[in-house]
Amino acid sequence: MPAARESLLNAALAALGDLPWSAVRMVDVAAAAGVSRQTLYNEFGSKDGLARALVRREADAYLRGVERLMGQNEGTADRLVSVAEWTVGEARTRPVLRALLTGCWGERMPVPRQPRSGAVHSKAPAQRRADARLPVPADLVAAVRDRSLVALRGRRPRGGRPADGARADETADLSQRCELAVRLALSCVVAPAGGSVAQLVRAAVGDDVTATSPRAAGR
Repeated sequence: MPAARESLLNAALAALGDLPWSAVRMVDVAAAAGVSRQTLYNEFGSKDGLARALVRREADAYLRGVERLMGQNEGTADRLVSVAEWTVGEARTRPVLRALLTGCWGERMPVPRQPRSGAVHSKAPAQRRADARLPVPADLVAAVRDRSLVALRGRRPRGGRPADGARADETADLSQRCELAVRLALSCVVAPAGGSVAQLVRAAVGDDVTATSPRAAGR
């Protein structure tokens, strides 16, 4: 029941704007979404299940945004800056995402507790995925790094194809640049910098170097 599920998640997220998660009632979420409370329980299993689904949706939306920005036809540094700036901006306006990225779950947030051992799993595939292990900050950093690397390595080489050893070195170097960019963004989420995150990222990742460029190959 995808439409009802999205409506319920939207209603739960809206309720968080006014109340701490502990005060959000399932009956009110169901009423706001225009469905029965039984439908809510059928979809999520429990309030903890709803919390896990909400957190999973925020993580998925964030990573889709990263892929969209990294898919732009721009240089390496420009794309990494776009992801860093977007990360900082989204974390400011999306409290659940901020908690996911930083690991700081305040009492107002839907802390995603894992199901008890032996608990009955939901019949909804989306909920079974949400009930699996949710990402911690290190997982999201790795996911952003890996998605960024895939997008950047998709660019055509300049100056011929480097040897296997050179390619491995280039990939490792670019992977470090991608990870550094997202870690700088997260540092600005936790402790806003005096300057812009764009300046920090550009200073850290250097010139517009791809994993296949002559400079990256040491030429």
